[in-house]
Amino acid sequence: MASAIAVRNLTKTFRGGVVAVSGLDLEIESGVVYGLIGRNGAGKTTTLRLLMGLLRPDRGEVRILGDDLWIAPRSIRQQVAYVSQGQQVPDWMSLTDLCRYTAHFYDRWDQDIARDLAKRWELPWDRPIGRLSGGQQRLAALLTALATRPSVLLLDEPAAGLDPIARHSLNDCLIEALLRSDGCTILLSTHLIGDLERLATRVGIMDRGRIVAAGEVDDWQRTVRKAQVVFPGASVPRDFNMPGALQSETLGPVITAICRAPDDSVWDSIRTRYGARISVFPLTLEEVFVEMFRDRQTASIDPPTELCGGGFVTISGQPGTRVDGGDTSRVGSAPPSTVAPAKRDGD
Repeated sequence: MASAIAVRNLTKTFRGGVVAVSGLDLEIESGVVYGLIGRNGAGKTTTLRLLMGLLRPDRGEVRILGDDLWIAPRSIRQQVAYVSQGQQVPDWMSLTDLCRYTAHFYDRWDQDIARDLAKRWELPWDRPIGRLSGGQQRLAALLTALATRPSVLLLDEPAAGLDPIARHSLNDCLIEALLRSDGCTILLSTHLIGDLERLATRVGIMDRGRIVAAGEVDDWQRTVRKAQVVFPGASVPRDFNMPGALQSETLGPVITAICRAPDDSVWDSIRTRYGARISVFPLTLEEVFVEMFRDRQTASIDPPTELCGGGFVTISGQPGTRVDGGDTSRVGSAPPSTVAPAKRDGD
């Protein structure tokens, strides 16, 4: 299957030497929902802005639908929609005004989708957006992004400020976008990991500007466990290595680890060989994330890993320092709910 998003060795450094993205490699196939999670300052927002062509990378390359959005033609830009974390919709516009304005930039604008979403989310058509609640303003931005029928949809904390019912409805709408005949690829950055488990196909954990672990959501849920191994004696045997370990801690004769265990045979072999006592606990994706970064002021996992059928394998990438940062080197002239405008000066 062709890649909708391809990133190679992407790096971005801000003033003062702050590394926001460091040697990032990422490939997302068409029709996939990819969830991007990480602690605050991991580089998620900067990555999305680089993908959209709102920032220029120091090195590396980014391709969405085969093109760099910094220089992509109108035909490509109008297939991409983006809702940013701090989305600001013109407060003097009504939803009617906003939809009419945005429709001029997108050949595939679907007013029926806009009407359906406004009805579902109980959004008034004629009230100035500035007089709506923060959650309603967020929904208005999401409405205009979905109504463009995008081939690629980038969302940065899309459920921020939404109540549980609105979040559930948003997830349903994203699934519907995926099931459309023309399809959609979604890259979603969020701290609501429970929503990701229900929606995403793949998840990548980001830290210090790089993907440090990635895999299929089903694989995470089925195979990743927290294990505690207690050996007889005063210390861990010198020849012992925890199989499939993603993160581990040793205290005397006890190893506690987050690891991949395809089946129980791995624990049986440890018991037989070392006479160890083993306790194994299932984890949700959120619990995996919390355990990986627990008690660490700045999270760092080395080496980067990928969940796959044969275990964890190294992902290329170099450690960075931090963060999501502000940069006004490029300001888009986009419709309010997107930053892939169908027309710019000089087009």
